Amino acid sequence: MKKALKTLSRNLTLHNLMDPSVRYCYNPVLHWNPLVEEYFIKAYGPHHFSRISKALTYSTCFLLRPSCYSCIRVNTLRTTSDAVIEKLQGIILNSGLNKTESNDSLNESNINRNLDDCNKVEVGQSEHGMNAYKGSLQNGTISKCQVPGLEYLVFVKGSGPHTIDYGYASERPPKEVIVSRKCAEAVLRGAQVFVPGVMACSAHVEKGDLVAVSVAVEQPGLDGEWATGITRDPHYFERSGLYIGQGTTMMSRAGIFRVSEGIAVDMNNRIFNLPSFRDELEGEIFLQNLPSIVTAHALDPQRGERILDMCAAPGGKTTAIAILMRDEGEVVAVDRSHNKVLNIQKLAAEMGLKCINTYKLDALKAVCRTNESNGMSTLCSDKDNICTNIQNSDSPRLHQEVSSTTVEGLNADMTCKERVSNEKGNERTYISKADIRKNMRRMRNGPGRNQCLGGRVENSKGFSPNSFDRVLLDAPCSALGLRPRLFAGEETVNSLRNHGKYQRRMFDQAVQLVRSGGVIVYSTCTINPGENEALVRYALDTYKYLSLAPQNPRIGGPGLAGRCEFPDGYVEEWLKPGEEELVQRFDPSSPLDTIGFFIAKFSVGSKDI
Repeated sequence: MKKALKTLSRNLTLHNLMDPSVRYCYNPVLHWNPLVEEYFIKAYGPHHFSRISKALTYSTCFLLRPSCYSCIRVNTLRTTSDAVIEKLQGIILNSGLNKTESNDSLNESNINRNLDDCNKVEVGQSEHGMNAYKGSLQNGTISKCQVPGLEYLVFVKGSGPHTIDYGYASERPPKEVIVSRKCAEAVLRGAQVFVPGVMACSAHVEKGDLVAVSVAVEQPGLDGEWATGITRDPHYFERSGLYIGQGTTMMSRAGIFRVSEGIAVDMNNRIFNLPSFRDELEGEIFLQNLPSIVTAHALDPQRGERILDMCAAPGGKTTAIAILMRDEGEVVAVDRSHNKVLNIQKLAAEMGLKCINTYKLDALKAVCRTNESNGMSTLCSDKDNICTNIQNSDSPRLHQEVSSTTVEGLNADMTCKERVSNEKGNERTYISKADIRKNMRRMRNGPGRNQCLGGRVENSKGFSPNSFDRVLLDAPCSALGLRPRLFAGEETVNSLRNHGKYQRRMFDQAVQLVRSGGVIVYSTCTINPGENEALVRYALDTYKYLSLAPQNPRIGGPGLAGRCEFPDGYVEEWLKPGEEELVQRFDPSSPLDTIGFFIAKFSVGSKDI
């Protein structure tokens, strides 16, 4: 009897889970590390953090989810916002993105009502910026931004969430493609499903089949670790999936798992329709988050100045700065990744910008090491590299002369190493299994991207102190403000602290590189106060000649004042009273509907005091 009841209960549960309204839904819940969640609740309060967490997932149960627009930055050196709007209207009309569903899409009246409701929530956004934003949304599908100074931005509204019929039949679920969480986050922003993002696929899927696309989101395991476990799921039919849309396969199941690149699924029926404009109006527009554009304006670059973008990839802020300077002066863009520097070069070329100089350089080594006693170069050598740095000189000739003398001094050692290498070349060498596997991957995947593109990147040895008028440090961070985010459990309290330590080291480099009277702008795309307000506190307490400066335009909210004490005794200091209004914090749960972002601007006083 008990066994029969248990079986009946299991069947009822299975029936409920297979109900299309339950199984084929999109209602994600963001999982956090418990200690991180406790920390954020202390910082924001339980209700505010709950709103932030829901906003990050594009949750359908909270106001304006998803982000209801795409923000497009117009290259004003080549075209105008009016011309771009006319072209985009034609693209949207041809693509059908202007079609809306009155039953489940966020129509104009819903947006206005939600904005009014959000204004009653104390999220601290600038009233002026909010009114301008509301005015932009009310002008139609495509409109100009009405924030003074940002009129060259264009907003394109999306729609959703949409209800999708996946063609479910009793005991016969539709064919399905399961993608990774990061792939799904990209698809929710308008991307297609590319081959590397596919984790699993139903049997007998052929090219041209209509498939449901679901997400493998990390779940807590028995060992306390996070894992997807999709290939070992014994109760597949009981799994309540997280479905993000429907698409047509561009290759068979065998093809998907045989090739290394290409589009696997063409997404033609999405939960959220957000225009991506991929490869459209090349060189005329650039899709960029609103806070990132505000960051370039906060730096306030002037014509003829020398400006450093310390962590420049993918180049959005770099090109924004160059355009604000009218392509007059020098923007030095550095990144430690060869391929990312190539991307910056490509973007600058597309936009026709000549003032951008790119280098491969680790931002932690951005300052030349100098011997101040004689004002000459110091040879810095370690096991893997040798660099020559020159005090207070950017002359290529001087660099070349010093480098040549350095090479002459090392010739003996290099010759010795070459002789030993040649002697060993005739001997039988041992090749490890790891090297064999690496060579097999290279043969299977083909030549690397560098060889395919034939790109050339110049390495930099660093720059002289006080050699830049302005420095932008858009620091690598925990990225806990990016949307959509379907999982956040990988970050721990310790990892968040390590991000802060890493950023302080980068900021130390920025302070040395900017001249007296210059400007430093620091920004992140995270909601973590330890990487935002705590960095500001460190900067002001460490460098007495730094002071917070007003920002224009100001459409973000105030920062967090106070401090946080952790259970292990660690104390994190944030802003002092009166400093909150001098930074900009973009709240993802606010009516501005942006990513989570933070901007601080520092004026540099005299370093001689």
